[in-house]
Amino acid sequence: MDFIRKNTKQLWLKDVPVGGNAPIAVQSMNNTDTRDIDATLTQIEELAAAGCEITRVAVPDLAAAEALKFIVNRSPIPVIADIHFQAKLALQALENGVAGLRINPGNIGSEQGVKEIAKKALEKGIPIRVGVNSGSLDPEIRDKMGGVNADSMVASVLKFCYMLEKYDFHDICVSIKASDPKLTIDSYRKLSREVDYPLHLGVTEAGTPKEGIVRSAVGIGTLLSEGIGDTIRVSLTADPILEVETAYSILKSLGLRARGALLISCPTCGRTEVDLQSLAEQVETLLTEVKEPIKVAVMGCPVNGPGEAREADCGIAGGRDIYIIFRNGKVVEKVNQENALNALKNEIEIARTKYLEENKK
Repeated sequence: MDFIRKNTKQLWLKDVPVGGNAPIAVQSMNNTDTRDIDATLTQIEELAAAGCEITRVAVPDLAAAEALKFIVNRSPIPVIADIHFQAKLALQALENGVAGLRINPGNIGSEQGVKEIAKKALEKGIPIRVGVNSGSLDPEIRDKMGGVNADSMVASVLKFCYMLEKYDFHDICVSIKASDPKLTIDSYRKLSREVDYPLHLGVTEAGTPKEGIVRSAVGIGTLLSEGIGDTIRVSLTADPILEVETAYSILKSLGLRARGALLISCPTCGRTEVDLQSLAEQVETLLTEVKEPIKVAVMGCPVNGPGEAREADCGIAGGRDIYIIFRNGKVVEKVNQENALNALKNEIEIARTKYLEENKK
C-alpha cells in the first residue's frame, strides 16, 4: 500500500530519527522499577532484541533520576524519561544523559519549571514529547469547551506546546491519547492540521491483549493509513515485548515496516479436512526466529488454497490424505502429514535466502 504521509519536522533521539521521511519508529515503556538498574537494563535489552527502537522509563523520584546515568550509558536504544509534577526530576534526567523527555507542561508545577526545562533541553539538544491524555487536560479548557472532546484535547496540547515555544524551544514531539479509539482518531486528525511537529501515536490504557490489541490496531492503524503519525507505542496490560510485536504487526499489515515473517491463514469452512488451527500455530512457532519479512500462508483447502495465497512467498495447504507445499501460488511438492512441516520449513529457508540475496547492500 502507498500512503501519502504528512511531512513533519524531524527530530533525533540519539541515533533514531522521528518524523520527516524516517520510518515509523516503534516504542515501548519499561514496567520495571527504574531504581533497579539491572532489572531495567535486562528488560531494555529484551525489548531491543524484539525490535523496540525507543523505550521510556518512569522517573517518580530523585533515586530513579540518579539511576538514569547508569541506565542510559549501557542501554542499546534511546531512553526517554517520563516525568510528572516535578521539574527538578526532568532537570536531573537531562543532566544524566537521557535521549528525550516526556512531560505534560500543565502539571509540571509552575511556568518557571517549564522555562528551566526548556532552557536545559535546548542547551543539550534533547527533544521533549508533550504528552497529553484525555485524563490530563487543562481544567479551564476542558470546562470551557464542554468536557473531554477532540477540541478540548487539541486546545490543551497546543497551550502546552506554546509554553515551550515561548522559551524558544521547538524540538517537540506531541501525543494526544485517549482510551477511546474514536476520540483518539478525531483528536490526532485535528492536531495534525494544526502543527508540523512529529506525532507519537497510541491508544492509552487500551487494556489487556484481548481487547487492547484490537483497540490499538483500530486507532493507530486508521491514523497511519491516513498518513498521520511518526512513532507509535501500543499500550497493553501485558509484557512490553507484546507491545513491540503488536506494533510491528500493525505496521506490517499496512506495508509500512518490514520486520519478521507475516503469517496469513484462511478461516475454517466445510471444505477443511485438517486441524487448521493447530497447523497454523505450529507454523507460527516455526516463524518465531525468522527476521526476514517473508510472507507465509497456511491454507485449509489444497484445491483453492495455493491460488488464494499466491502473493505469499511460500505456504502449506492441507487435505485429508495429502499436504501441498507451494511457492508464489504454484505447487512445488506434495507430502504426507508426517513430513509436511519439515517440507514447509525447507521452503521457508529458500524464501529467506532469496530475500537476503535480493537485498544485499
